[in-house]
Amino acid sequence: MSKITNPAFNYDALGHSYSEKRQTDQRIADYVYTVLADAETILNVGAGAGSYEPPNKYVVAVEPSVVMRKQRALNNKVPAINAKAENLPFDDDSFDAVMAMVTVHHWPDIDKGLKELRRVARKQVVVMSFDPDALDTFWNAEYFPEVIEVEKARYPTIDFIKSNLGGNCRVIPVPIPLDCKDGFQEAFYGRPEAFLDKQVRLSQSAWGFIPDETQEEMVERLRKDLESGNWDKKFGQFRTQTSFTGALRLVVSRPA
Repeated sequence: MSKITNPAFNYDALGHSYSEKRQTDQRIADYVYTVLADAETILNVGAGAGSYEPPNKYVVAVEPSVVMRKQRALNNKVPAINAKAENLPFDDDSFDAVMAMVTVHHWPDIDKGLKELRRVARKQVVVMSFDPDALDTFWNAEYFPEVIEVEKARYPTIDFIKSNLGGNCRVIPVPIPLDCKDGFQEAFYGRPEAFLDKQVRLSQSAWGFIPDETQEEMVERLRKDLESGNWDKKFGQFRTQTSFTGALRLVVSRPA
C-alpha cells in the first residue's frame, strides 16, 4: 500500500448517512461520562454528529465538515463551530475538559492537535481512539488485512497520544457490547454479515482509502466463508460473546 499523505476521510463527499450507522452506544458512553463527571464545560473537537457528548453538560463543538455539522441539527445537538483541532479558536484553559472521540486519526498534524486539546483544557482531556498495536486481535485482520494496514498507518500509538497530551495519563480499555450501536469495525465482532452491507463500510473511514476492486475482493472472501460455514467454524463463538475488548481505548490526561 502506498503511503497515506492525507489521513482525513472526505465526510463532505461520503458522510451523508454517517450518523445512521454511527450512533452513541450507551454502554460505551458510560465510560466517557464517568471520566467527564466533574466537568461542567466541555469542548468536543472533531465532534462529528455529536456522539458521546454528555447530555447534562455545557458543550461547545468544533467540526470542520459541513455535512457533519448539518447532521448535528438532525440529532438535536448544539451547532458546531467550523474549525480544526490544530488551530482551536479559544483561549488557554477555556474549558473544564476537552473530548475527542475517534477523530485524531483524521488530523493532518496529530501532534499539534493534541497539544491544542491540552492548551484549552483546565482539567482533563479525554481521547477515544483505537490502539494500532491491538488491531490484530480482531478477526477482520484475517479477512481484511488491507483495512488493518490502512488503520495502522493512520492511528497514532497510545504512547504518542500520552506523550503529546502530557500530564498524568491513564488508559482505559473499553469493552464493546455484542449489539453495539456505534458502527465502527469492532462493533460487528459477532455480526460478520454487516460487512457485506456497503453502507456499513461507508461509515468506517478506512474503507475509503481502498480501491473498489480491492474492497470487492475482500468482501467476497468473507462472503464465501460465511456461506460455507468456515467463518463460524473459526470464529462462531463471537456470535454469542456478550462483549469484546479489542483495540478501543480511552486516554484520560489530567494536569501534572
